[in-house]
Amino acid sequence: MRGAVALFLTLYLLRALVAEANNALSGLHVWLFAGGLFVTYAALAMPFREGFAASLLGGLLCDCVSPVGFGTHAVLFAFSHTVVFNLRERLQREETAVRVIVALLVNLGLFLSITALRMRASHIGFGSWPRLVSDLFWSEAALLVAAPWFFALQLRTLELARAKPSRLA
Repeated sequence: MRGAVALFLTLYLLRALVAEANNALSGLHVWLFAGGLFVTYAALAMPFREGFAASLLGGLLCDCVSPVGFGTHAVLFAFSHTVVFNLRERLQREETAVRVIVALLVNLGLFLSITALRMRASHIGFGSWPRLVSDLFWSEAALLVAAPWFFALQLRTLELARAKPSRLA
């Protein structure tokens, strides 16, 4: 479980960086969502149990500061982790570009799922769609830029913790 703890520390850092970015961008009325980064590396590179634990803990970390019900992110991240883990044998998961594309797709799915849950709970109308599309666009753009750096950080953290992911994991 050393790998799960090491990945959770990187996810904690990611949560802090996203919070700071959202604080800085609040004057521009932009909100970034990076849920895809909380799941992708753990699902593509780690054994199931360690990656699942890291994704689940990352979801709980996001739940602490989210306006949706507690456990929503955890369940969605765990589900996303399971889906990506089961598809990873069909992907060239060692390639950074593939990891980034998977992270973008997972981020899109998570964003739409959480948005649907929030809209259902708060009865928000269709007038909010331009803002949601804008937030999705900026979130995907930020993820595209940050993902290679974050994946390298996660790999280096695992190496420092002596919990390198195995190629056959």
